[in-house]
Amino acid sequence: MRTLLALALLASPAQAWDFTDTPVCTILNDTPILQIRVTYDPSQPEPYAITLTRPDPWPQTDTFGLSFTGPAAMTIGTGRHQLSNGDRTLTVTDTGFGNVLDGLAYNGTAAALAGDLAVPFDLTGARPAVEAFKACGVVPSA
Repeated sequence: MRTLLALALLASPAQAWDFTDTPVCTILNDTPILQIRVTYDPSQPEPYAITLTRPDPWPQTDTFGLSFTGPAAMTIGTGRHQLSNGDRTLTVTDTGFGNVLDGLAYNGTAAALAGDLAVPFDLTGARPAVEAFKACGVVPSA
């Protein structure tokens, strides 16, 4: 199943990665299977957030991860994720997102990992949006 989903994703045209600095610094990527939003809001105690929304609910799991494939391959994880919107939206906040941003900028593909679920996404074109995002605010290391 994961392989079929990955092949379908890679066979479809890449979706745009967009950056905006209004009202907060935001990277946004929308695909039919996943909306990815990365934000930096200095007014929050944990100013960095990644929000992943999908049409179906995320499974209830103790950990969440992102696996990046490419020249800077890595897998990162946390147990601090939260579900909302009928479990269709998964959010992670932190004081720094260096590894997340480097993963998005320097790799070709990634997968959001929750339990047995892996939701792959293409990173083509993400680097310019990540660079603009980093310029928008000070980016502490991971």
